[in-house]
Amino acid sequence: MKAEPTSVATDALEEKRRTFVRHRTLATGLLLLAAAIFAATWIAPDPGVWIQLIRAGSEAAMVGGLADWFAVTALFRRPLGLPIPHTALVPRNKDRIGAGLGAFVERNFLDPSLVGARLRLLDPGAMIARWLSRRENADAVAERIVAAVPVVMETIDDRTVRDFLRRALERQIDKVDLAPLLSRLLALLTEGGHHQAVFDQAIRIARRLLLENEDRIYEMVGERSRWWVPTTVDRRVAEALVAGAIDLLGDLAQPDHPARARFERAVVDLTDRLARSPDAQAKVAAIKAELLRNPAVEDYMLSLWSGLRARIVGGAAAESSTIRGALAGGLQSLGGALLADDGMRGRLNRRIEKAVLGLVVPFRAEIGAFIADVVRRWDARTLTERLEVEVGRDLQFIRVNGTIVGALVGCALFGISRLLGH
Repeated sequence: MKAEPTSVATDALEEKRRTFVRHRTLATGLLLLAAAIFAATWIAPDPGVWIQLIRAGSEAAMVGGLADWFAVTALFRRPLGLPIPHTALVPRNKDRIGAGLGAFVERNFLDPSLVGARLRLLDPGAMIARWLSRRENADAVAERIVAAVPVVMETIDDRTVRDFLRRALERQIDKVDLAPLLSRLLALLTEGGHHQAVFDQAIRIARRLLLENEDRIYEMVGERSRWWVPTTVDRRVAEALVAGAIDLLGDLAQPDHPARARFERAVVDLTDRLARSPDAQAKVAAIKAELLRNPAVEDYMLSLWSGLRARIVGGAAAESSTIRGALAGGLQSLGGALLADDGMRGRLNRRIEKAVLGLVVPFRAEIGAFIADVVRRWDARTLTERLEVEVGRDLQFIRVNGTIVGALVGCALFGISRLLGH
């Protein structure tokens, strides 16, 4: 079973604490050994030169060991609890240490030139490309994306999305002045003669509707006729009306019919009014606003979103792994393409560097202040214990070295004094 990060951190801290205690015991034991040897040399009757040498060495070892014990202890607490000046430096200067640490990180770790150089050295684009080019990594990313899609979709409120889409549509349409746009559109249609094609299409549609509803027209004429008018007369009247309407539509289809000229003048007039008339532009704006307020628009937005969400969720939750496989393949191909294309990778690196610097540079001072604030909030006793555990092992070696060096210096001074005495 994989250990939790907190458990791993706790185990590491406990191991460091045991190591610290072991080295502290060694340093203290060495000091006590020097004291025992020094005491033993005073017990010996008629001490000779060698006993005196050992006494001098052990005495100096005690002095060196005690001095280093005092120095190391004074960093973290008051030696023997005595109110000696300039002791317990860490707990007494906790806030100043935090401020100094924050300023040090701000100046020496968050400098833009250093961060940029480090990012260029790391080549994050290549790291991402190599990672994605491995199929198992691409599969893992694709699986997480596909698994997250239904959850994300289900958490989104339909009405919220509908309102968002409606507001977005309103903002976009509100930016567009429809009247001049319609005017330009009509001008383009007129210049290309397409408005006449619209006229012809309207005639064809009217003719088709007449022929498709011919029987209904006969019935309507009969329903509106007097009771005493024979049915055959009604039929002939209806046929005459339909035939007359078809003939009229046929005449309208002729290129030189006066109605076409009137239609063209009407289009030109409308084009001009849309471009120049404030009243016409106000009417178009009112129609636009009314359409946006129409409940049918909101219903359409809701149905559009519902259909899109159903497709996304249904596709992601399907039994087949088509989407997952396609997504993983695309991610892997992207990784391979990044590895093969130095230019693309370089552009990605520059974008990453720009993004990181964009986050770091404006907030350098805030990051330094955050570090100082975190240290200030720490409990002094906890901070002292943690620091002592982290660096205490090396500090105990100072004590050990002080004891050993003191013994060597003491022996050397004794030897020199004996030589000078003779």
